[in-house]
Amino acid sequence: MKNRNIYFALALAILLLVFGVWLLTFFRSTLATKRLAQEDAAVKQSDAPPSARPFFNPPRPEDAPESIRAEVMLGYKIMTETKKYAGEYSKNDLSCSSCHFDGGRSLNTISLVGVGATYPRFRGRQDYTVDLAMRVQDCFQRSMNGVAPALDSQVMQSLLVYMQWISKDIPIYSKLPWALPADLGNPHKADLGNGGKVYADVCARCHGDAGQGTPIAPPLWGEGSYNDGAGMHRVSTFSVFAWRFMPKNAPSLTQEQAIDVAGFVNARPRPQFVSAGPDKIKRVIPLPEGK
Repeated sequence: MKNRNIYFALALAILLLVFGVWLLTFFRSTLATKRLAQEDAAVKQSDAPPSARPFFNPPRPEDAPESIRAEVMLGYKIMTETKKYAGEYSKNDLSCSSCHFDGGRSLNTISLVGVGATYPRFRGRQDYTVDLAMRVQDCFQRSMNGVAPALDSQVMQSLLVYMQWISKDIPIYSKLPWALPADLGNPHKADLGNGGKVYADVCARCHGDAGQGTPIAPPLWGEGSYNDGAGMHRVSTFSVFAWRFMPKNAPSLTQEQAIDVAGFVNARPRPQFVSAGPDKIKRVIPLPEGK
């Protein structure tokens, strides 16, 4: 009788474990299906007919033509090992791939595929049109809390050649279906208390209890992270990234949790952005009256 009770308890424990795993898998599958449906809807809303929509198929860096292969490969290394290959311009513990996984070649990240075909762009932050090189400079000063590489520097030119290469075959000024929205379109206001709980339960295992980063994930606040002028310092931007891609390889946050944890993280101490020049430039060519 005693052995029978032990076997029964063991069987019950195994049953509960299997049910728990199934429930977790079902929950994640449901969230993934919801995301895919929303992403598919976004693609269908594109103004371009299906035959004209860009196809996500970035070429490998090593397949670049011999004439530019060295620059493309260096650009990829700068993206993935920024401190090693562009340390004079990067002043924190992040790499470009902290936000642009695999050098921006993945759909599971802020993808850079196509950026070579979609710049110059007007940017509300500066209130003028910038080209891709100026955008890269801005990222070094803000996200990397560093110094803008000169336009004719090897680092800048290699990054530009790399981003042009992975944008191969993307039509100029295409509307990229995989581009992230500016925000989640969710009216929920960040609850910092709940954001702290989400961080402790979901994020701390990779990013560290104090946001200091670990060997597998970058710091999210403190001196080693992005400064308060970076795009990720916007709750809207951070929440889109967190909801779409976090935890890495197994995104499972609700939109409300993503907004809460974005508010919590961006309320933590971090470096202050100091502009290296004027916020606006003088237009050389006057705009038409009324513009």
